[in-house]
Amino acid sequence: MTTVKLQGKIIAITGASSGIGEQLAMQTAELGATPVLLARSEEKLKQLKNDITARYAVPCYYYVLDVSEEPMIEEVFSRIYEEAGEIDVLINNAGFGIFKTFEEASLQDVKAMFNVNVFGLVACTKAVLQKMKKRNSGHIINIASMAGKIATPKSSAYAATKHAVLGFTNSLRMELARTNVHVTAVNPGPIQTSFFDIADESGTYVKSVERYMLKPEYVAAQIIKVIGTKKREINLPRWMSLGPIVFTLLPRLFEGTAGKALNKK
Repeated sequence: MTTVKLQGKIIAITGASSGIGEQLAMQTAELGATPVLLARSEEKLKQLKNDITARYAVPCYYYVLDVSEEPMIEEVFSRIYEEAGEIDVLINNAGFGIFKTFEEASLQDVKAMFNVNVFGLVACTKAVLQKMKKRNSGHIINIASMAGKIATPKSSAYAATKHAVLGFTNSLRMELARTNVHVTAVNPGPIQTSFFDIADESGTYVKSVERYMLKPEYVAAQIIKVIGTKKREINLPRWMSLGPIVFTLLPRLFEGTAGKALNKK
């Protein structure tokens, strides 16, 4: 997509206060878009908005939003449409993980991950879909994970949430096939963000995959490239897309050979 196609587009980003979300906001603003920042931390959102308006002289809006709170989603998106205008692109980026065995994980942990990673994403999508269909224009981008394609030890609940995100995304894409509303899934491997502050408190997993970790700037740039296109999914890094193929064709072999490496969380 060229800069011209992004100029003036209103792009709503959940989980915008750090990591991929922050980079998406900065990079789309640089290309002339109007970012709508959504996250729980008002202090971080306000600072990011100030940085964006100072650097790029584009409109920028922010709204405090906890995507696990459905009534809050309805209220916030209503305000966005009233104050910022029609949303052209929704990037469902908010999410978190906890790397524990299912036995160790509490039901509260499991429910919290589903509430944010799945139900929050679904509710935000619901908030924009009808208006996008009415205009016959829009793009919904869901940040899933390679964990949604390859189940791994010590992330049973997290992997389940990302499997759900991929299932939802793929079905929604087919439902909208005859419209001009596009749906894209993004499946990144590990990224150098604060995600692991919660997911991997011991730091063991990060140490084992550090050399493979993606930069959030790179991931954001790859996502921006597909805005407005019919790209069905992005797998990052590209070489990791071989894993799901092997896993699908030879699951027992994959689990036997890769199990030890994947158990380093």
